[in-house]
Amino acid sequence: VLRAQQRLFSSEADDLLNSEREGMDYDVVIVGAGPAGLSAAIRLKQLEAEKGREISVCVVEKAAEVGAHILSGNVFQPTALAELFPDWKEQGALGDESQLTPVKDDRFLFLTNETSSISAPSILIPPTLHNDGNYIISLGKLVRWLGEKAEEMGVEIYPGFPAGEVLYDDKGAVVGIATKDMGIGKDGQAKDTFMRGMELRAKQTLFAEGARGSCSEAVIKNFNLRANSDMQSYGLGIKEVWEVPEENITPGLVQHTFGWPLDSKTYGGSFLYHMKPNKILIGFVVGLDYENPYLSPYQEFQRFKHHPSVKKYLEGGECVSYGARVINEGGYQAIPKLTFPGGALVGCSAGFLNVPKVKGSHTAMKSAMVAAEAVYDALENAVEGEAQEVTSYQAQLENSWVYKELKSVRNYAPAFKHGLYAGVLYSGISGFVLRGMEPWTFSKHGKSRDCDATKPAAEFQPIDYPKPDGKISFDILTNLARSGTNHEGDQPSHLKIKPELADKPKESINKYAGPEQRFCPAKVYEYVDNDSTGEKELVINAQNCVHCKCCSIKMPDEYINWTVPEGGGGPAYEAM
Repeated sequence: VLRAQQRLFSSEADDLLNSEREGMDYDVVIVGAGPAGLSAAIRLKQLEAEKGREISVCVVEKAAEVGAHILSGNVFQPTALAELFPDWKEQGALGDESQLTPVKDDRFLFLTNETSSISAPSILIPPTLHNDGNYIISLGKLVRWLGEKAEEMGVEIYPGFPAGEVLYDDKGAVVGIATKDMGIGKDGQAKDTFMRGMELRAKQTLFAEGARGSCSEAVIKNFNLRANSDMQSYGLGIKEVWEVPEENITPGLVQHTFGWPLDSKTYGGSFLYHMKPNKILIGFVVGLDYENPYLSPYQEFQRFKHHPSVKKYLEGGECVSYGARVINEGGYQAIPKLTFPGGALVGCSAGFLNVPKVKGSHTAMKSAMVAAEAVYDALENAVEGEAQEVTSYQAQLENSWVYKELKSVRNYAPAFKHGLYAGVLYSGISGFVLRGMEPWTFSKHGKSRDCDATKPAAEFQPIDYPKPDGKISFDILTNLARSGTNHEGDQPSHLKIKPELADKPKESINKYAGPEQRFCPAKVYEYVDNDSTGEKELVINAQNCVHCKCCSIKMPDEYINWTVPEGGGGPAYEAM
C-alpha cells in the first residue's frame, strides 16, 4: 500500500511539473531589460505613436528589478541615446546637474612594474579612443530611467521572470519564450510554492540578454548563426565602486592602464573613473583566452589597486559595491548572423562591443533601435501563423554607424595575440596612419574557444598572490557581500555539468589544477578532498553566483551549462 501511495504521489508530482502552461500573446517579446532591450521596446512604442498602428510589447527580466543585474564601466557615449531621446539631458536621463559628469581628462598609463608607470601623451592616443563628449555614469541608473520611460509608453515589463526556454513551432521557427518554473526544490520535486512557467508567444522575439545569454546562445547554436563568423571571445570585467574623500576626486577624470600586473601575453587592462560627487568606479578586465591556469583575474585586480598610480585615489575611501560580468571581445569579426525565423539578436547578445574603446552600450542601443524599426515595418505585412525572418534588420544595421565604427577598429584586439608590444604598435599604425581602412582583416582566434587557450598546469608555476589588507584589497567573500547576491536556497543548481562532459571536472583538477577555483569572481567552484575515494571532488556553491557567465566560457571544454535560476536570484546592483 505504501509503495502504491508513493507511486501515486510521484505520478501526481510529475503531472504537476509537466502540466500545460498558461500563455499570453504579443506582437513582440523582448528577453532582457537592459539598455538594448529597453531601447527596442521604446522605439517600437515611438513608432506606434508616429504611425498609428498599435503594437503590443512585453519585456521579461531575470533580475528582481530593472537594473539590478546591470554592470558596466561606464564611460557612456550618448550617440544612440540622443537619437532615441533628443532631449535626454533636459529629461535627466543621466542624472541632474549635480550628478552629470562629463569626461574632462583622458589618461593612458603603461604600468611597467608594481611601482612605476609611463604616461602616454594625449597626442599618441588614436582619435577613436578619445572620450570627448562622453559621460561617466551608472549604467544601472540609466537602465532604470529607460524602464520608467518604456512603461509610460505602454510596454509591459516583468522583472523577476527569467526566460528559461525558447519556444519553437513545428517548422522550427521561434514563437516566443517560456518563463522558468518556480518553487522546485533541490530534489527536483514541486514545493507548495510551485508555479508553472508561462508561455509568452510572439510574432517576433528579440533576444537582448547581454553577453553569453543562455537563450541567445541556444538560438545561435540551433540556427548555426556563427557559421560565417569567428567564434566570440570574451573578457571578464571585475568592478568596484568606492566612495572617497572629495580631495581624492577630480570629476571627469578617466584613467586606463595596461601592462602590470599582467604579463605581455595576457590581454587586459584597467579603468578608473571619477564621478560626481565622490565616487571612484574602478575595474579590471582580463581576456579569457589567457593561457596560465593559475591566473586569477580577481587577484590580479586586487594587487593592481596597490599600484601608486591607483592607490592614491582610494586611500581613506570605502568600497561600497562589487560585481563582475563578461564582455564580448571578438569585435567585428565575431558578429553572428543576426536574424532567424521568428526573431533576432540585439545588443551584446550578438556582440557589438567596441573592444579598444571598451564601450558597447551605445552600439547595443542602436542595434536594438534598428531592429525595432525593421520589425515594426515587417509586422505590418505579417501573415497569421507564419513566422517571419526580418532580414532587413541586418541589412540596415550593416549600413549604420555601428558597423562603420566596429569595422574601423576591427584589427586592434587581434593584433594583441602576438603580444602586448605588437598590439600597441599595430593599434597606433591603424589609428593614425591606416585610419581603420586597411584592406585586410585579422582573426583573433578563428573558430577556437577561449577555453581552448588554457594550457596544462605542468607548464606553469602557481602564482603567489599577496594577501588582502582589508583596506585597499579584499578577499572574494568580503567583496561578494557587497554585490547583494542572493538565491533561493532550496532549488536545483542553475549551474549544470553537461551530461556528456561529466568526467571533465576530474580532468580539470588533474590536468589544469582546477582553474575554475581561480577564474570565478564569486568563489562558486572549489575542490575538496573526498575521504572515501582519496580524490579531489568539485563542489558548486551556486548561491554565490553573480551571473558573470565566465564559467560557461572558461571551463575546460565549456563543461558547465549556465541556466537561469529562479526569478529574482543573483546580484542586486544599485549603481553599477
